[in-house]
Amino acid sequence: MKRLFNDHEQRRVIDLNGSWQFSTDPECVGEKEGWQNGLPSANTVMVPSVWNNELGLLNYTGHAWYEKKFKTNGGTLVLEFGSVMTKADVWLDGAKVGEHYGAFSQFEFIVNNVSAGEHVIVVRADNTKNEKSFPQQYTDWHNYGGIARDVCVHELNGISILTNHVVYELSSDLKSACVCAELELYNASAEKTSSMLSVSVGDELIYNEIITLDAYASLALKTPSVTLDNVKIWNTDAPNLYTVVAKTETDDLIDKIGFRKIEVDGNEIVLNGKRIELLGVNRHEEHPEWGFAFPPKLMKKDLDIIADLGCNTVRGSHYPNSRIFLDMLDERGVLFWCEIPMWGVGFSEQTLHDPDIAECGYMMIKEMTKYYYNHPSIIIWGMHNEVKTYLDCVFEFTKKFYAHLREFGGNRLITHASNVPFGDKCMELNDIICLNMYHGWYNGKFSDWDKFMVDFGNHLKERGLYGKPVIMSEFGAGALAGYHAHFDELRWSEEYQRDLLEHCLELFNNTEYMRGTYIWQFCNIRTSPTLELNRARCFNNKGILDEYRNPKAAYFKVRELYHKYAKKF
Repeated sequence: MKRLFNDHEQRRVIDLNGSWQFSTDPECVGEKEGWQNGLPSANTVMVPSVWNNELGLLNYTGHAWYEKKFKTNGGTLVLEFGSVMTKADVWLDGAKVGEHYGAFSQFEFIVNNVSAGEHVIVVRADNTKNEKSFPQQYTDWHNYGGIARDVCVHELNGISILTNHVVYELSSDLKSACVCAELELYNASAEKTSSMLSVSVGDELIYNEIITLDAYASLALKTPSVTLDNVKIWNTDAPNLYTVVAKTETDDLIDKIGFRKIEVDGNEIVLNGKRIELLGVNRHEEHPEWGFAFPPKLMKKDLDIIADLGCNTVRGSHYPNSRIFLDMLDERGVLFWCEIPMWGVGFSEQTLHDPDIAECGYMMIKEMTKYYYNHPSIIIWGMHNEVKTYLDCVFEFTKKFYAHLREFGGNRLITHASNVPFGDKCMELNDIICLNMYHGWYNGKFSDWDKFMVDFGNHLKERGLYGKPVIMSEFGAGALAGYHAHFDELRWSEEYQRDLLEHCLELFNNTEYMRGTYIWQFCNIRTSPTLELNRARCFNNKGILDEYRNPKAAYFKVRELYHKYAKKF
């Protein structure tokens, strides 16, 4: 997978990005007619991409097929995909190798005994939404389809390293770290194989032993812990990174980590022993020209704008963002909230009682922690957003999500974003309480915020939760870029959005129990054309920038306030 650095030096990786053959399948006849053996007729498209940016396919939903030829030295291959939206079925030379569900997660398939020479990979992507889909029919982002992130083929030889999580605990003075590695190994050979396995963190060798595996066998290995002295801490103003190299005689896996400690102390959020207030925005990784196939050049531009805004954190709304964007955050010292695409407004009570929904969400939680574990910028795991948390069934699967993230998620805070502040049964499960509220937009006036903040503070005291930090994870108002009014209170004007955000930010900054804000949202995004959402231009227009990253009046007010608040710390 493409990163800001090379994650392999020994292993041969074949880049499959570029031109692919493509054909829609609105009648779902492709498999019956043998398209998995090669597309009978097709157009050329570029991958990564989403098909909705092709002429005539803006709102196409259903099956679409992709085909690509490549050459390999053969043996054991890993077919790796950064993201296919939403369900993927994959064939190699007409033989099905696997399927995967979930639009924003990396996945791969291992195929043995592949001959040297030319081969054909075929992918059927399906972005259909139904009663069991993530997201559901009612969703506040456009239902893109396609191969949205990188595709590559890895050639494995001998004992290979599939994953490597660096687990550590910092000393109380943050000067040393007790470190071990949790690796997933695989013998890609057709015979029993032995190899020296080494793991290094920076200049320190933390493991060096011979490993033996049977043919095509897997092994989950946890190395003994060692203490690293005089570690350099990863922080927002000094994002020190260590290169981690796991290596056998025939393979390697390279990653970067940062040592840092995030915790809650009473109602404070503490990073590396110092109180921090989260000053952030919600950001969709979306652009009207690229959809969710977001290019790295624009990622950097977004991050530059976010830094200019005075933010120290970003929420990835509402799904794991590209790994290369997380690399950028790691390098820049910007904090990140990573969550799964369980956008709850679209889930009915009946759907939430379906055990398949809970299991699908749990699978996405496990994938998120598997692939994103090492990123130091991730300080928050998000379990879901605006799900009906007054239901007992939601409490039960939230408890399961939380248990997995606490055991396998590393040093992170765990939360969900709630829009039912006085009826949420799951707040006790969270490390921080996060609220999505829109006084002054969907209901009432923005002056109603003042009473709400008092009432919610009293509610926290009644429930015994006043000691937990509270984040306003969503709030805002829509504004049509370029629309100005003589009357500042006129909705949809840039002035109304600016004034509402100013009122909210000043109020939150002066509320005793508040510890951060994530403005909804960074920039406008394309949304579903369905009548239920009733979004002007079929965009969610609450961005403080428009969809092409041009600032609205609110941008400058937020920048002024965020820079002022940052000086407190």
